[in-house]
Amino acid sequence: MPHCPLLRPRIHLTATVIVSLTLASAFCGPCSGPAWAQAALREPAAGAQAATTEQRAELYHALRKQAQVLEAQASIVKMVAKLIGPAVAHIEADVPPRAVGLYGRRPLIEEAGSGVVVRLEGKYYVLTNGHVVRKSAPEGIKIKLADGRQIHPEKVWDDPETDVAVMAISAPDLVAAEVGDSDRMEIGDFVLAVGSPFGLSQSVTYGIVSAKGRWDLRLGEASLQFQDFIQTDAAINPGNSGGPLVNLQGEVIGINTAIASNSGGSEGIGFSIPINMFMLISRQLIGRGRVIRAFLGVDLDRQFGPTEAAGIGLPRPVGARISKVRPGTPAEAAKLQTGDVILEYNATLVQDDDHLINLVGLTEVGKTVSLLVYRDRKRMTLTLRVGEQPVQARLSKLPSLGG
Repeated sequence: MPHCPLLRPRIHLTATVIVSLTLASAFCGPCSGPAWAQAALREPAAGAQAATTEQRAELYHALRKQAQVLEAQASIVKMVAKLIGPAVAHIEADVPPRAVGLYGRRPLIEEAGSGVVVRLEGKYYVLTNGHVVRKSAPEGIKIKLADGRQIHPEKVWDDPETDVAVMAISAPDLVAAEVGDSDRMEIGDFVLAVGSPFGLSQSVTYGIVSAKGRWDLRLGEASLQFQDFIQTDAAINPGNSGGPLVNLQGEVIGINTAIASNSGGSEGIGFSIPINMFMLISRQLIGRGRVIRAFLGVDLDRQFGPTEAAGIGLPRPVGARISKVRPGTPAEAAKLQTGDVILEYNATLVQDDDHLINLVGLTEVGKTVSLLVYRDRKRMTLTLRVGEQPVQARLSKLPSLGG
């Protein structure tokens, strides 16, 4: 993804403190009503006389009839807000700053964000972002539930490579949110974002899914190796980090994480981690204490450019070209070969090497995926069962093994 500081808005993680508030109003256009009213609203005449009492009463009657249609649709949003609200929490965490203070001391700062309560195998957890609670001890994290109770987590896990964090909690009468299937969400689906923007807990905004599969976002000082964001125009602001993105079934389909903004506030471009990805990582953190990454077992050709693409019959350098297949790996078992270009990974177009590494790293270990491969000027489809990334690859962070 090209980067131009003059044209591209900055991507901000959305946990911070209160800065300022801006109030705005909205109104709808004229509803259908009596002909005289429609004409008057379309073409107001100078010096026109005000409507009579009878005419105003007639217009109010027509307005109420039209409003019932919108109110019936709006009741869905109200129901979703009522169902999800009790499961959304406000989070404050005492975390050390990134820079060391005078004399080597690290004064604590307070990070504010949001979270959502879920239930896994009979136990309760709060999902949030890693940057909300980073390196904070459980006793330094305050979770304020929707009913006003304040609790501390019993244990905290996080994965810095995806900004996923999950906290074990225990308290009477906890309310858990329903978890949906983010793979079923489509562009244009209506969603609600819930959280604590600027510290204003239990705030609800409404919008649609604007895009899917956003990756390679530059998230300020954070460096997330694996990204697969849902983009939404539901207003997300500082403090929304860790709060849920919810569908019209009242199910959590994402965890709000970042915004693209020149001002630091909502400009209609927010990003959420898909809940399927979030839960996959959370379950591994809870069960293993760490995340197991998948891999194919190939080295990728970083020199694959326009000249190399033209030489093998491709109009431009697309996909990821294999420079070596490692023995005893899933790639060898699938009969991938040196020189193959992986054009699609599980029906997703591969943009370049880094994109393929990102896609593989977010795949569940042991899952069977399909590959569209370009070989000898022909396209073919192969199936491959991804394996567990070797320890040496995890330690060395070799991008070639990530593929």
